[in-house]
Amino acid sequence: MALPDLDSINRDLGQQPQALVEWALNQGDQPVCTTNFRPFEAVILHLVTRVKPDIPVLWMDSGYNTPATYRFADELIRRLDLNITGYVPRRTRAHREALDGQAPGIDDPHHAAFTREVKLEPFERALSEMRPDVWFTALRAEDTAERAGMQPVTPGNEGLLKIAPLLHWSARQMHDYLVEHDLPNNFDYFDPTKGEEKRECGLHLAH
Repeated sequence: MALPDLDSINRDLGQQPQALVEWALNQGDQPVCTTNFRPFEAVILHLVTRVKPDIPVLWMDSGYNTPATYRFADELIRRLDLNITGYVPRRTRAHREALDGQAPGIDDPHHAAFTREVKLEPFERALSEMRPDVWFTALRAEDTAERAGMQPVTPGNEGLLKIAPLLHWSARQMHDYLVEHDLPNNFDYFDPTKGEEKRECGLHLAH
């Protein structure tokens, strides 16, 4: 797929999430949207599925989500009738912990291997199986220092077009969208591969 003039697209549509979603859906034949059901995740899922209701939604479920996150995911899947496909690590959490113990902290030398097992490998498997050409993500510039330097539309590996329609939205704008569309939220969320909210797990730096 030949890439369009991304500088122009980022300039003209980068602040218009709905218009950017509509443009992006015309750029490929195999779009996907990833989710982890973290806070404000209902925004990207509603934004994309209102244009393409059957878009494949890929959930990299590490097995370490909070009970509230699993309940929230179940509610949102039903509410938006998501075409969801879950990708999980090759070992269950119980299997991994029986052999390797609890999830390592971010300063533990085993943390990189843990992140690869529970998040990066399932994501790479999802890309290999689904072979998307357009990837929607809920990245926001407020999330981490690395994301603050990103653009709403960027080329990924092997021609993949990565779309972050909400990159420039604030938490207030996200909240207002949820209220406007009567969507649920989830703040009881924890990602053991990050250890803290503003830390980058590496998934979005590698693809």
